[in-house]
Parts: sequence; C-alpha cells; structure tokens
Amino acid sequence: MTRIWWPLLIVTTAFACGASADRAQRGPSETVGVGQDTIGPAAPPGAPADRFPAPMRPVADIVAPRWSAEDDRDDAGEFARVVALAKIRPGQQVADIGAGDGYYVSRLSPLVGPRGRVFGQDIIPDYLALLQRRVRREGMANVQVVQGDAHDPRLPTASVDVAFMIHMYHEIEQPFALLWNLATALRPGGRLVILDLDRPTYGHGTPRSLLRCELAAVGYRQLSLTTTAPAEYVAVFVAPDSASRPAPAAITAALGASPCRAPGDR
Repeated sequence: MTRIWWPLLIVTTAFACGASADRAQRGPSETVGVGQDTIGPAAPPGAPADRFPAPMRPVADIVAPRWSAEDDRDDAGEFARVVALAKIRPGQQVADIGAGDGYYVSRLSPLVGPRGRVFGQDIIPDYLALLQRRVRREGMANVQVVQGDAHDPRLPTASVDVAFMIHMYHEIEQPFALLWNLATALRPGGRLVILDLDRPTYGHGTPRSLLRCELAAVGYRQLSLTTTAPAEYVAVFVAPDSASRPAPAAITAALGASPCRAPGDR
C-alpha cells in the first residue's frame, strides 16, 4: 500500500543507517524509533479477511514506495494541506497506513513531538526496510515501524488518534476488513484521513462516491471532503466505535443488497 505517480513513476531511494537507542525492557512490538531492531506487527490479528465481502471494483497494483519526488510534493504544499485538514497536534498518536519509504512519517514525527508517536505501517518488506533505515538515519525516536497484513493494519487497540491513507486506498485488496480492523486501533472519535484522486481505481484513484459508500458500509462517518488540487481530494472520516461498528456478517448482507459500485458500473 504505497505511492505511485500515474502515468509517470518517479522512484528515488537513498538512505543510510544511523545509530540506535536504548531499548531496555521493551518487547519486539514495543520497540520504537532509532533503536528498533525488528519489524513486525504491533498487535495480534484482528478479524480475518474471509469474513468480509470483496470490493466490487478493480484493485490497483502496488508498484513503488513513494508517490512522487519529495521536493515536488513539498513545493506543492501537499503535506501542509493534509495535516491542516487532519488537525494534527503535538502529543497525538498517528499512523501512516501504507507508509512506503516515509515521506509522511518523517514529517509527522517532529509535528507530534516527543510526547507523540507515529506508526509507520506497510505490508511490503522491502518498503519497511527502507522506512526503518530512514527512521534510524533521521533519529526519529517517536516512530514505530509496523508490518501489517493486507486486510489488517496490526496496530494496538485504541492507540491511534488519526490515521492517514495517502494515495493508496485504491490499492487495498480487502477494504472492508482493513477498515473494520483499523477501527479497533483508533481511539474514540479517532479520524481517518484519505488523500486520493477522483478517477477509477484501475487508474490509481478512487471516485468520491465509491469511497463514501465503502467507508459508510463499515460505519465511518464523513466529516469533510476538500478538493486540494485538480481531481485530487482529502476526505476526513470519524471511525465507528466498537458498539456502533457493524458486524462482518451485517456488512456482507448490506453490501449484498446494495453494493458499492464505481460510477458508471451496473
């Protein structure tokens, strides 16, 4: 779950290893920041994928650890716009789902500060290795690198104030399972921030109406949807709590009766 530029792919990687920090009395899933030696899940498995229906639209391939060149994204003001809409504050715990090589992670780390935490999560081992090396190189002691599953972010229960999905929602093979398991990791009132393009999923975007439908099926409530560039938007949702979240069987039944389809599909 990572970043590409469509149709132009720009991939540049240059990272170095840095020093490690004290990890006394921390287990593998608790080890964070520059001292992290192992990469793995940060929580036990959640609900399995086979309890949920598959999406009724194409799933884009994962092809690169970043969306486009970082300087270009900074010049365009992407990160500043997204975090302003996300209302990120010092001390919060945030997660970048599909973090790739760490563009958002490296910028969120100083923003939440030493009292906050950033979970940099991905499912591709090579991308996680790139991210871990960047965390060490830049000395991000408040970052934990997490290996998730395609249907489960594997983040600790009630640990996240805000989760980000940046140019990757269209790459999620099992969105209903992932959203359901992510809700477990979000704190009460926790928000999910999605940046994507308003175009078909096979073209590495997600139509707005399709996004709203899929998230509503799992109980997420849309707070805002802001156009941030031509054909680009940032959508902010509030996650359901455990009491209001529909059961997997209820999600399957509801989508069987009224499927979420891309515009133009019958």
